[in-house]
Amino acid sequence: MKTRKIDMSLSEADMTPMIDIVFQLLTFFMIAINFENTKADERVKLPRDMLAKPPEVKPEHELVLNFGFERNEDGSKKNAIPTIFYNDRYVEVGQLTADLEQEKRVMEALHGKEVIDKVTVLIRADSEVPTGLVQQLIKKCQDNGFSKFSLRATAEEK
Repeated sequence: MKTRKIDMSLSEADMTPMIDIVFQLLTFFMIAINFENTKADERVKLPRDMLAKPPEVKPEHELVLNFGFERNEDGSKKNAIPTIFYNDRYVEVGQLTADLEQEKRVMEALHGKEVIDKVTVLIRADSEVPTGLVQQLIKKCQDNGFSKFSLRATAEEK
């Protein structure tokens, strides 16, 4: 009986499954990263500070308020009065009470009455928004029962 000799030196591993897995992982992480930034609004140009750092622990319950200016495509302001970008609308600080009450009711319905004490209001204010208006926004939130706040800034490049 004749046997054939197989040349083992020419065999190579098929890399196609490995490449498929790498592309699937890349796609997964790209999508996951984009879901983390859904609350970040590019219309808000955050202030820069050397002490700014990302939070160590993400709050369990948070309400994100993006506070800035309507801008043209070239970056210039359409309106000199800063507004809050809320549910695809532009809301001025003085007109936010009804929206904050609605947020409070929804959070209480989903998580119970005691959740309001645990909600962190994350304020992403444009660097050009006057400090007094940010204080008015915080006061409006306090009037509606929110008591924990966090302000965002971008770290300065060294």
